[in-house]
Amino acid sequence: MSFWGKLAGAAGGFALGGPLGAIAGALVGHYLLDRETDPAAIAAEERDHKSLAFTIGVIALSAKMAKADGVVAPQEIEAFQKIFSIAEKDVHEVRHAFDVASKDVAGFDAYATQLAETFADEPATLEDVLHSLAQIAAADGAMHEAEIQYLEEVGRIFGLDRARFRRALGRYVQFPETDPYEVLGADAAASDEELKQRHRALVSENHPDRAMARGLPAEAVKIATSKLASINAAWDAIRAERGLA
Repeated sequence: MSFWGKLAGAAGGFALGGPLGAIAGALVGHYLLDRETDPAAIAAEERDHKSLAFTIGVIALSAKMAKADGVVAPQEIEAFQKIFSIAEKDVHEVRHAFDVASKDVAGFDAYATQLAETFADEPATLEDVLHSLAQIAAADGAMHEAEIQYLEEVGRIFGLDRARFRRALGRYVQFPETDPYEVLGADAAASDEELKQRHRALVSENHPDRAMARGLPAEAVKIATSKLASINAAWDAIRAERGLA
């Protein structure tokens, strides 16, 4: 069964199980592996659990970011389709997941809180969720004030510090007071070598391979690549300012 087939099974029980509550049921129903005899299977199960949590979380929070009447704009689903490299045959299942999430009575804060708990030790993954939401919000060509406020509240629930928040949204929201040092989470008084090390650490943390290890599904590697672009842009600006090669 494909990843999106598993997602469809999870979405089927979404409204019944509460915020992201169908994930465990989907694992049991579709691909729970032998926890007693196969350590590799246990690790694979954990990766699948996080991939489903990440993906359904982005869908749910995107749906809640839509219009108050619960209608999800076509551009939002199209943006999600591009970010997650969804095959045409799987689009129906993703649309169904958006539809279920948009009609679910749970508030967005419930989804955000569960994601914050799931990835409590992996703030870079929470950055990835926020980056995905920002990209989807900007899909119609404009980022509205209400959407920015929504993203700010999600970031607060995630417990992201200022640097992580600005790094996640930087390409899609132009904050007038943002500077490249802030994007890197570095002090402007840091030495050239310290800044180089900070940049390398962020590149390593956000490499697509590391992102998948943290819980992003393979279909979502574009998220890590997109976020790396904002990190590298900040580093390029600092290099230019300091005259570094």
